[in-house]
Amino acid sequence: MRDFWNQRYQRPGYAYGTEPNFWVRQVAHAIPPGPVLCLAEGEGRNAVYLATLGYEVTAMDLSEVGLAKALALAKDRQVPLKTVVGDLADFDLGDQRWSGVVAVTMHLPGELRADLHSRITNALAPGGVYVAEAYSPRHRSMPGIGGPKEGREDFFYSLPHVRSELGGLNLEHCQDIDRVVDEGPYHQGLSAVAQILARKPKE
Repeated sequence: MRDFWNQRYQRPGYAYGTEPNFWVRQVAHAIPPGPVLCLAEGEGRNAVYLATLGYEVTAMDLSEVGLAKALALAKDRQVPLKTVVGDLADFDLGDQRWSGVVAVTMHLPGELRADLHSRITNALAPGGVYVAEAYSPRHRSMPGIGGPKEGREDFFYSLPHVRSELGGLNLEHCQDIDRVVDEGPYHQGLSAVAQILARKPKE
């Protein structure tokens, strides 16, 4: 997979644009002050946006090529950004470390996603927030471009599964909606997406 993403990010321009995801922009204010981790962040559009709001942001991705472009975008926007290359299968998120964890279109096999959601729950500081948007199973019948490929049904974000996997967090928003996506050449058109805002209890 690293070769796949490196090849995609080696192409001119930004595969998913340079502006933040709509859901991230909408709920960024819900993240408490402090360090934020952006998982599977690719070329950095969401991480850089959060850095412009004053958060101390670390962008994590499998692709060193994507993260190099994230650093270039941060330099262009004149904000600091930390990057770390890692694999979500074994990446150490730490313990009660983050005010926010952000994941946009982080599509993984169901078993790995469940394990990662458990690790995210542990990694959030009390009061910390998990923000996610990903394609839902309904997207398979939508005209929009993007999302997991055929035969990878468990890669979609099914809300019943996500609710179960995030049982240690308070789900402040958990919805499957239709929206027009305009995020670079690879995410376009009317799409079905799951939007998550979950908060770790303070006690």
